[in-house]
Amino acid sequence: MKKLLVYLKDYKKETVLGPLFKLLEASFELIVPLVVASIIDVGIGNGDKDYILKMCGVMVLLGVVGLASSITAQYFAAKAATGFATKLRHALFAHIQSLSFSEIDRIGTSTMITRMTSDINQLQSGVNMVLRLFLRSPFIVFGAMIMAFTIDVKAALVFVVTIPLLSLVVFGIMAVSIPLYKKVQGALDKILSITRENLTGIRVIRAFGKETSEISEFRQSNEDFTAMQMRVGRISALMNPMTYIIINFGIIVLVWVGAVRVNNGNITQGEVVALYNYMSQILVELIKLANLIVTITKAVACGGRIEQVLEMRSSLTEPQETGNQQVEQTSNGAKVVFEQVGMAYQGAGEEALSDISFTVNGGETIGIIGGTGSGKTSLVHLIPRFYDASRGKVLVDGRDVKDYSLKELRQKVGIVMQKSVLFKGTIRENICWGKDNATEEEIWEALEIAQAKEIVNNKPEGLETMVSQGAKNLSGGQKQRLSIARAIVKKPEVLILDDSASALDYATDAKLRKAIAGLKNTMTVFIVSQRASSIMHADKIIVLDDGKIVGMGTHEELKRDCEVYQEIYYSQYEKEENHEEA
Repeated sequence: MKKLLVYLKDYKKETVLGPLFKLLEASFELIVPLVVASIIDVGIGNGDKDYILKMCGVMVLLGVVGLASSITAQYFAAKAATGFATKLRHALFAHIQSLSFSEIDRIGTSTMITRMTSDINQLQSGVNMVLRLFLRSPFIVFGAMIMAFTIDVKAALVFVVTIPLLSLVVFGIMAVSIPLYKKVQGALDKILSITRENLTGIRVIRAFGKETSEISEFRQSNEDFTAMQMRVGRISALMNPMTYIIINFGIIVLVWVGAVRVNNGNITQGEVVALYNYMSQILVELIKLANLIVTITKAVACGGRIEQVLEMRSSLTEPQETGNQQVEQTSNGAKVVFEQVGMAYQGAGEEALSDISFTVNGGETIGIIGGTGSGKTSLVHLIPRFYDASRGKVLVDGRDVKDYSLKELRQKVGIVMQKSVLFKGTIRENICWGKDNATEEEIWEALEIAQAKEIVNNKPEGLETMVSQGAKNLSGGQKQRLSIARAIVKKPEVLILDDSASALDYATDAKLRKAIAGLKNTMTVFIVSQRASSIMHADKIIVLDDGKIVGMGTHEELKRDCEVYQEIYYSQYEKEENHEEA
């Protein structure tokens, strides 16, 4: 938690003034019982109506000043808490953006969302409550006890017994419930994970008629979460009855002792009422303190979870100095080189890629093919450093990718992922993700190459057509073609198409390949595909099997010499031979 408090540094004034105004309010509150005692003893005792009215006016004044102090304290506390949460949310979001795919895979998307929303909100509430009550409640408790001793020492001894008993109950219940609150937050993570998975895959769930089983699974997790909350709630619920029993017993003893003291002439009736009011104030403040501790406990647990993410360091380290170490590329020079590369995912027992070595010259088109899980995507993700090689080197323009800054490297590389992702906004805004200042001509050129021109032309609003969240208003093929256009408008030196034409029909796929072939002089292209027809015209085809290269060469060479390629090709041949370009 200490590391998170740095985000409060811009709110030093608010963190001081908030508690101070709360203490000012508490001071006025401690004076009220004495005013009441004075009204009873002097005003009522002597039948002095003017005195009663005057003292009632004093009480109203104390109430107004106390209210003003409370509102001012709340303003400063809220300003500091919301400002703190805003800065923390920005910092957490920026940090998540800096993490590599490995860390994001390990933490999980649903957990990230929980920490960005629920956890930060809980932390904000904790900061707000601390600034308002952390000093006020103990101040009232000890202040009321001291004021009681100024009235009558013997009667105030009841406070000495009652307050420790109350504290024992309050803090004992808190000690038991604190660990359970942490488990509740973890159970909430699980529910959010299930919810997100179901909402994302709702179409698949309905297609297979699995609504009932999914509802059953959610109900079970929700019931477990509810049971855990109920358990904590039952323990916390003991606080009020137990504290009220103790406080009421204390009041009975206090009134009895007070009555004896009044009868003996040691104290007045008004002072007994003042002692009673102080006892009531202590009860109220201890309950507030208990609730504060609950909130702090939740906030600390949530803060620890946020801190875990902020302390997580990306496995992708950037060089201290980039300098001008880039090797000049010639027209016949190597653009991308893999030297004995091996790569293993975090926590995996075996390597996903082993001993990968090949050289790609500038302007070449490289096809990558292999069975499911053979490592095709893992291989191309090493080029823009979405993951780092565990051993060996990946070179771009003769320079290790680890020697580039991530910004510099990714300016060279354009990639279209397996799953096409478009963002809420216009088609123009989505295309311009590839290049912020893309001209109209560049946008339409990219759309034409990606076979997406007709998509835009068929929309009444053209490039200004709105893409809904998750691009639900576009088909799979449309999303893929617009994603390809977004990558092409960037005019990268290396273009990676990771199975990005899987939703296209054969005719459109063929047109796309022909258009991309026209980029040969300006881009080095990697095409990852399950279709032999999509990569058969590449300058070089790399065949992967179980993370290893089992064949490399042209289509004809692999068709003749590579058994894995033969299996893939001939399993598709009858379907594809009529669609292949001559």
